Amino acid sequence: MDALAIPADRQKGWYLSLMAPNTKGPDFAWLDPSRLYCNSQALADCVNDLLAPFHNDTIDLVAGIDAMGFILGASVATSIRKGFLAIRKAGHLCVATQSQNYSDYTGREKTMEVRLDVLKPGLRVLLVDQWIETGGTMKAAIQLVERLGATVAGVAAVAIENTEGGRWIKENYKFSHCIPEELQSQIDGKYLDSFKSFSK
Repeated sequence: MDALAIPADRQKGWYLSLMAPNTKGPDFAWLDPSRLYCNSQALADCVNDLLAPFHNDTIDLVAGIDAMGFILGASVATSIRKGFLAIRKAGHLCVATQSQNYSDYTGREKTMEVRLDVLKPGLRVLLVDQWIETGGTMKAAIQLVERLGATVAGVAAVAIENTEGGRWIKENYKFSHCIPEELQSQIDGKYLDSFKSFSK
């Protein structure tokens, strides 16, 4: 991905056309957002767009959700010079943890967990994930943060679909995403017009 792919004006979400469509069938997500991370300017602008609503807010810590939320979350944390907390799938942390069961976007039952020695009352946490489809994964992360006494300062993702769970997050928490209003219907319909001109 060379500089020719970068528009001069770089409007919010310009990089969404870099996302790749699913070519492997229904067992996989409908698109691959991580392709935009391969373009350094796209990644930087994505992080800036996610942070835009929070510039005047107090954020003490950024937490990212296993696994793709680690990429964006760590990038966001580095950008604002805050620490990063990994919210893991169960079984990967070798220290004492708090766990939360949830259903992911495929409907599979899973468990996530977080270490006990970081989240404290008064700590304001920005939660970051790559994509919010049904909202089940993010809601579980919110529950973990709040159960340990910390405050969810906001929720950030490349996209938040207008599902029941996505709307619940938007109605109850400050949020940010990278989707211009005119593209939201394409996101909700799980097909981007940019796929028509997609080249591997």
